[in-house]
Amino acid sequence: MSRPRLGVLISGRGSNLLAILEAVEHGELPVDVALVVSNRAEAAGLAHARGRGVPTRVIDRAAYPRRAARHAAILDALGEAGIDLVVCAGWDEILEPALVQVYAGRMLNVHPSLLPAFAGTIHAQRDALNHGVKISGCTVHFVTDDVDGGPIVLQRPVPVFESDTPVSLATRILVEEHIALPEAIRLWADGRLHFDGRRVRIAPP
Repeated sequence: MSRPRLGVLISGRGSNLLAILEAVEHGELPVDVALVVSNRAEAAGLAHARGRGVPTRVIDRAAYPRRAARHAAILDALGEAGIDLVVCAGWDEILEPALVQVYAGRMLNVHPSLLPAFAGTIHAQRDALNHGVKISGCTVHFVTDDVDGGPIVLQRPVPVFESDTPVSLATRILVEEHIALPEAIRLWADGRLHFDGRRVRIAPP
């Protein structure tokens, strides 16, 4: 039986991509990373994929100035690679509805807050500190047209300290992202995620 084919969308350093690749290498994830797509040619995370022989595509604003055309090209690339599950790992664009629709129920995102708190922002850690929260964390959720509002799969809490800065908080949250995202992918690959309305039920092993 063939393993699910994973497509990963990145925009930057790719630390969550690296966590996924290492989980696959260690036999912890029953998937194959079949394609990594970046919307930034300079994204450092591309090196993680290329160093392991994983196919990469750069589909950026230079080649596709219009977002709709850019995301149509991404959709084509994912289709050509036969992708079963799409993972947004440090992806910094709101996806076009046409792309989201094709992968409905098959697209995950990790966000650095305990959603629904601090949704729809790339400054969630800063906003959490400004709001004075005592607990932050990360959330893995299914992607829908409601930005950062899709059904939640997993959450991992992180305490907020009085001495925290956005950088220090982000660093601790990232550690939890590296655990939560591969775990959510594994649950999906094992067929253990089931929708109950907008809730995601996790079936026992």
